[in-house]
Amino acid sequence: MITFRDKTYRCTSEIVLGLVSGKWKISILNQLTKGPVRFNQLQRLLPDATQRMLTMQLRMLESDGLIIRKVYPVSPPKVEYGLSELGEQLAPMLTMLCDFGTTYIESYPDEASYTNQKHS
Repeated sequence: MITFRDKTYRCTSEIVLGLVSGKWKISILNQLTKGPVRFNQLQRLLPDATQRMLTMQLRMLESDGLIIRKVYPVSPPKVEYGLSELGEQLAPMLTMLCDFGTTYIESYPDEASYTNQKHS
C-alpha cells in the first residue's frame, strides 16, 4: 500500500490513472505532445469541451504538475499551455493508449466509425 496526498493506493498506476482521469485530460495532454497551445486553439481542437470544463481540466493538470501555463507580458495577454518535464514523460504512454484504441476498434469493424484520426 502506498499513501500519497492523504490517499491510499494499492499500486502507483492508480495514482497515474487519477492524474489523467477526467473527461478531457487525455485529449488535452495528447494535443500538448505536439507543442505549446493557446487556450483558444485548444477550444478549437476540442470543440465539444465547454470553456468552463476546459479551464477546470487545465487547472487540474497544472496543479498536478503535468502542464505549464506560460503568461507572456504583452497586451493583449497571451497565455500558452505546454507539457512540463513530468508531463512529457506521459507522451509515450499516450501514444500507446491511442495505438491500443485503434487496435481495439479495428477488432470490431462493424461497430467502428472514425475518420482515420488515430492520434488526435
